[in-house]
Amino acid sequence: MLFRLNIEETLQKLLRQEDTDGDKKITKEDRGPKRFKLQTEDGAFYTVKGTYYLSNLLQELAIARNKGKEYATIPLRRIEEKPANRISRMIRRYFWDDLTRTIDEAGIMKIVGDEKAEGKEQRIYVPLKDEHAIEYYNKLKRKYPEINISVLPDKITPEYVLSINNKPGILALKLEGKKGVPFVVPGGRFNEMYGWDSYFEAVGLLLDDREDLAKAMIDNFCYQIKYYGKILNANRSYYLTRTQPPFLSSFIREVCEAGKNTDLKWLTEVLTIAIREYESVWMVSGKRLTENGLNRYLAEGIGIPPETEEGHFDEVLEEYARKYELNREEFQQKYMNREIVDEELDMYFVHDRSLRESGHDTSWRLDNVCADLNTVDLNALLYKYETDFEYLINTYFDGTFQTTEGKSYSAAHWKEMAAARKRLINVYLWDKTKECFYDYNFKLNRQTFFESATNFYPLWAGICNQDQAEKLKEHLMNSYKARGGVLATTKASVSHVPDHLPKRQWDYPNGWAPHQMVIWKGLLNYGYEKEAEELVYRWLWMITVNAVDYNGTIPEKYDVVACTHKVYAEYGNVGTEFDYITTSGFGWMNASYQYGLSILSPELREKLNELADPDILFK
Repeated sequence: MLFRLNIEETLQKLLRQEDTDGDKKITKEDRGPKRFKLQTEDGAFYTVKGTYYLSNLLQELAIARNKGKEYATIPLRRIEEKPANRISRMIRRYFWDDLTRTIDEAGIMKIVGDEKAEGKEQRIYVPLKDEHAIEYYNKLKRKYPEINISVLPDKITPEYVLSINNKPGILALKLEGKKGVPFVVPGGRFNEMYGWDSYFEAVGLLLDDREDLAKAMIDNFCYQIKYYGKILNANRSYYLTRTQPPFLSSFIREVCEAGKNTDLKWLTEVLTIAIREYESVWMVSGKRLTENGLNRYLAEGIGIPPETEEGHFDEVLEEYARKYELNREEFQQKYMNREIVDEELDMYFVHDRSLRESGHDTSWRLDNVCADLNTVDLNALLYKYETDFEYLINTYFDGTFQTTEGKSYSAAHWKEMAAARKRLINVYLWDKTKECFYDYNFKLNRQTFFESATNFYPLWAGICNQDQAEKLKEHLMNSYKARGGVLATTKASVSHVPDHLPKRQWDYPNGWAPHQMVIWKGLLNYGYEKEAEELVYRWLWMITVNAVDYNGTIPEKYDVVACTHKVYAEYGNVGTEFDYITTSGFGWMNASYQYGLSILSPELREKLNELADPDILFK
């Protein structure tokens, strides 16, 4: 059955009748009749019924209008498409392309002119040693005089980054000739290349046969290491002293495993740079490597992180303002101008920046303590680097790897490094009584016992023995499982936080895509297919129900207890603001959906299309 519809006429009539709250969406909160009559091409009439089908009609009209059409020919199968099938198809066909960016003439205005630009100023920072980029962007400036081109100094210090806080801009990424190497952004106001987001997005890209784009993102990561010294939190100027959770080795390995033929020249180049990152970012003693041989997050910087929401630190600053007998505004100005130097407050912001470097901004797990912690997640990730390096060298280089810089590494070397780290993880992070891994405070010489989803990263990295894996699986299913998936932290872990303090977005009752994906893979590593499928189903069911009820909404995060995208913590929920149709979803949420579907059995995929309640399905 086909409908040939005048787009504007049908769109306006549909919205007048069904969009009773005027938000240019059709959701379960609208109070229209939820019945809309259409005429088929052969003159018959058909009534579209219910929120989900009506919102699909709205979306199909929007897709056709976005293509510049006056009339849309829409088959009934698109309007009444099964929800899980539709979400997956939209991700594969529309969302990835809409989230793709390049920093070149074709794509530059989409990034430098976004809401993060200060006023009308649009600035690109270019590395001093990338002569090709400097020449390219200076030529581009002659065509687009509103763009400012600034060349970074050879040595980037916290003092320099502080000096450009009032001149924020995008950081250049790799150019190939006159074309920018593409990358995927998370979505919404996150309109730049983020660190660990990119790895999780790539998991979805590889499943959707977009190896080209995943490989391009590795190239951009390597560019960052080469010219900025690290994989950045994101390619914005105020992130120059901050890295992100290290996923590059997994990224490289999975791209190689997905490809039919691995380009050894390319692999040699990127593996060389990944080893450089491991050694220069993570294994410098006294920095991110601590005396006990384990690692921590440690982001440099001076003063208040400029990207934070206005008022985010008011309570902290009020306390220090009273100490100096000033009002908060006066104290903040003097502190940022370094007229007042307070070592204790400086340390607070070291912890805060380090917390942001961890990707978990913010959580009470890391508040005012992050730089003192050997975290489970970081050390599991670095163990994975070591085992990935061993695997890649054995698989593609016959056990010995010669870098482009002339250094030689054996697979045996990395096996020894991984074994040494595993021993330390078991000494410092594993608690025999509670039978779980916990972050270790090396200043206080004790574990924190904070219950976080990050405590299960050793399953993903392959650190556990089978007995440990069994204990972790039981702990996970008993304490972290919510109706909509895995909790970021347990309710008990934040029960000590007074009610007047803000809710942190990486804490109970919220759940996040990267935690789900890491834990699913971890369970599968140890043969727990049944538990993995249940957790996958719960997460995808929640996403699907919200998309059905709210016009296809796929946001950044969820409350996995209430199973809603209406999350009231800190920064709101990116990906919920759109008209008619979401054209991009949210990066790692899209990936989690595609990855989850790849794990589910055909029977559970069909149950997902039927929206079978997980509490009944898995009782």
